[in-house]
Amino acid sequence: MIFETLDTFGHEQIVYCHNKDAGLKAIIAIHNTTLGPALGGTRMWPYKSEQEALNDVLRLSRGMTYKNAVAGLNLGGGKAVIIGNPATDKSEVLFRAFGQFVESLGGRYITAEDVGIDVNDMEFVFRETEYVTGVHQVHGGSGDPSPFTAYGTLQGLLASLNKRFGDEEVGKYSYAVQGLGHVGMEYVKLLKERGAKIFVTDINQGLVDKAVSEYGAEAVGLDEIYDVAADVYAPCALGGTLNEETLPRLKAKIICGSANNQLANDAIGDEVQKRGILYAPDYAVNAGGVMNVSLEIDGYNRERAMRMMRTIYHNLARIFEISERDGIPTYKAADRLGEERIAAIGKLKLPLGRGTPRFKGRIRGN
Repeated sequence: MIFETLDTFGHEQIVYCHNKDAGLKAIIAIHNTTLGPALGGTRMWPYKSEQEALNDVLRLSRGMTYKNAVAGLNLGGGKAVIIGNPATDKSEVLFRAFGQFVESLGGRYITAEDVGIDVNDMEFVFRETEYVTGVHQVHGGSGDPSPFTAYGTLQGLLASLNKRFGDEEVGKYSYAVQGLGHVGMEYVKLLKERGAKIFVTDINQGLVDKAVSEYGAEAVGLDEIYDVAADVYAPCALGGTLNEETLPRLKAKIICGSANNQLANDAIGDEVQKRGILYAPDYAVNAGGVMNVSLEIDGYNRERAMRMMRTIYHNLARIFEISERDGIPTYKAADRLGEERIAAIGKLKLPLGRGTPRFKGRIRGN
């Protein structure tokens, strides 16, 4: 059935990685390399079954193809998952074994951090392969991508405010921020600096307390965030929070946050459009992190990264244009923008070596 699955989702390659001695069970999925080598993070999660892990990596890798395409990167889409509990199963040998599998692909797949993985884990992967992004600055890397993801989300917000209200005055409006992890908290900080009224919630009460004490946010319950009379709903935690139960409760006129897979299904995306709510497609908005780490390939430069984040504004504006032009919801317009770019670039006869990663200025050590 695996080849039928590949036909359905359009993947090029699935690699099962196993090392008994290291305790490694992982899957690498390369979805599309038309634009360049597949870049996407590695997620470590205690999946209940191998099928669940496969389904997740197929979905995530396909999403990376669209994210990288819409972001204007010369990179395809890929993803990896490691089956295991990140709280108890991490080890140097596990990540180095995984790095050897990444190395065996010769640059077709470039990895990075994702859920359950941090820069320290990437250090071990980096010992075995050059094809890692998000490594520590001492190696010439970019480090934690969270601030860039948050800043990119702000750019998406500015484009959304301009489209919906005709201005970019963040402080005039109120925001219901769901999730205060690394990206969500940084996003709250950026909103506060611009004088915004902010409502927050998170499963971690300590993070909620921090947002209240440091940024003057107003705390609400986990389920109450959907009922807040805010202008913007900003999902910054788990996916699927926009669903049949929550959408009718929203009072927001804009949905713009950093979470992945915000829509529970396509029907919800259609309903958002019908209700007159402007949805800023998640993978277009949260592309700041992948933009930032992608610069490590040619030699990382922070100033260049900050300039690159600002293209998210223009990408959102283009998506809104396509939505109006073709009479389709914005989530479909984002897909269409990515597909149009992949199709156009795919017609070019690229010179040999076009997609070979270079990683200038990187320093590796044992």
